[in-house]
Amino acid sequence: MNKGFVDSIKAFSMDWFRLDGKVALITGGNKGLGLGYAVAFAKAGANVFVTHHAHSADDARMLVESEGVKFGAIQGDLSKPGDRKAALDACVKQFGTVDILVNNAATNHFRDFLEFPDEKFSEVVELNLKVVYYMAHDAAKIMVKQGSGKIINIGSALTYTADAKCPSYVTAKHGVLGITKSFANELGRYNVQCNCICPGFFETDVNAAVSSDKAFYDHITGRISAGRWGNPGDLMGAAVFLASRASDYLNGADINVDGGFATVI
Repeated sequence: MNKGFVDSIKAFSMDWFRLDGKVALITGGNKGLGLGYAVAFAKAGANVFVTHHAHSADDARMLVESEGVKFGAIQGDLSKPGDRKAALDACVKQFGTVDILVNNAATNHFRDFLEFPDEKFSEVVELNLKVVYYMAHDAAKIMVKQGSGKIINIGSALTYTADAKCPSYVTAKHGVLGITKSFANELGRYNVQCNCICPGFFETDVNAAVSSDKAFYDHITGRISAGRWGNPGDLMGAAVFLASRASDYLNGADINVDGGFATVI
């Protein structure tokens, strides 16, 4: 058997999943699924920096620092170029670099399609799609310079299909996958990988309005082969994998974490 082949197999280590000394920047990392990513990285040894909009980052600080790593945060509106720059600058000032970027910050608006307001369409697409591009593009310049990096974009079950009353969200989340593949194609030569996690239906505060509708909740649950909606812990392993050395040969991929939702007609 080829020696190089065997050596490659023998070299594999569970340490490849560790993030010790890495710096992870998570947009919207102070609550919901973003908080799950932040704590997952902290548990794997990374220092964590989060952006937040209206809500406090105190809970994130407490949970991250309890893992024995360092934490930083900045409040701002990522739809504003100055606030995006401030976020990256603050992370680099505190930790020296950005090794991992998670484009998690998002918003949504529900309205009947024929009455959907143009300004809401623009607002949702701005944060959910254009900010993903801008943040990744600026972080990539840091990663290319240092010769490594991980960009993790957050899609959705609606990256692959559509739902009623949220055309802006569907449009944006479809576009996130395109951005992921484009960045993977452009950055792979610099040892920077860009992949996408597509969560299915999760029980978070953001989804409270729809998950509290019993008919809708039961309908969706019936389509999930796992028999339940997801929780943040269901995503944390995938996030650590994509942020770690263990995924160095995975680039431009989308990982569907939905309990089997997409497999059901």
